[in-house]
Amino acid sequence: MKRSLSFLAAATVLAGPALAEDLNVVGSWSGLPLHKQYEAPFWGEMLPAASNGTLNIALTTHDQMGLGVGDIYRLLGDGVYDVAMTVGDYAVADAPELEGLDVPLLALDAAQAQAMVEAAKPMVEDIFNTRFNSHVLAIAPYPPQVVFCNKPIAGLDDLAGLKVRASGRMTAKFLEALGAEGINVSFAEVPGALQKGVVDCAVTGAGSGYSAGWWEVSTHLLNLPLGGWDPVITAINLDKWNGLDPATQELITAQIATGFEAPAWASAQGALANDVACLTGNGECASGDARAMTLVEVSDADSAKAREILETEVLPEWASRAGDEWTARWNDSVGQVVGVTIVAN
Repeated sequence: MKRSLSFLAAATVLAGPALAEDLNVVGSWSGLPLHKQYEAPFWGEMLPAASNGTLNIALTTHDQMGLGVGDIYRLLGDGVYDVAMTVGDYAVADAPELEGLDVPLLALDAAQAQAMVEAAKPMVEDIFNTRFNSHVLAIAPYPPQVVFCNKPIAGLDDLAGLKVRASGRMTAKFLEALGAEGINVSFAEVPGALQKGVVDCAVTGAGSGYSAGWWEVSTHLLNLPLGGWDPVITAINLDKWNGLDPATQELITAQIATGFEAPAWASAQGALANDVACLTGNGECASGDARAMTLVEVSDADSAKAREILETEVLPEWASRAGDEWTARWNDSVGQVVGVTIVAN
């Protein structure tokens, strides 16, 4: 009998995580819907419960810590904390090849954006292993990055000559090709910059702009994913990951896929329609009071022009910086999904 009980005890230990683990987790922007609706519930409640108390998680966010956005993954790789998540574009100064994850204007809906991200994941994992000593756990979307302007515009051509806050390097290159001036302004500083005329327009997610009150300092909304979908990459320090037992790794991998990543993608398309309604009053707003920005719809001519600039100027310029290997990998993965082949200049 004692031998049977001993065997059962040993089997129980082997079936689940053996020892309690502490995880220090740094989330993305604390005031935005992705963190409030998905990150905080997952790390604060869902994963600890699924682990039956074997994962002790301390959660904060990078803005609450006062971290510079360009430092988040560098510090993760150094082991300052265990898990971090933020917009992949914030790390492209260290890894220009990472720009291939979030190419603007190729995905016009959430399904297309998710297909692009899934195709890019093997590349992103290799980049994070090499550049940031980290393992990728999940990639989830912010809403598509549309254009808020504090000047009247009627279409894409009206951005020429304006100062526009870009949401990433590819977006800045696109704006330059369009004849606009790409300006580097942090997200938190945009309302003041719009109000003071430092910038005429700014690119961010429709929901992010609604939550942050950009409708107070801008009048027109161009509903074109000029800044892509700003995917948020969740990664864990590679040394920490390799130090976890296999059962804990499997638990985290399974839970983050179903409890965080999947629901964030599932709500992305509906969130865009709601956010545009909330900003413009065109439709029903489920998030609060509807505002009265002027909605600028995208014409077929605008879409065709944007795509031409992207394929003939922006992507070849990125390929020249990323190098032949990453260009080939992009063409064979993301490019196959969206029907684009980059030809380097």
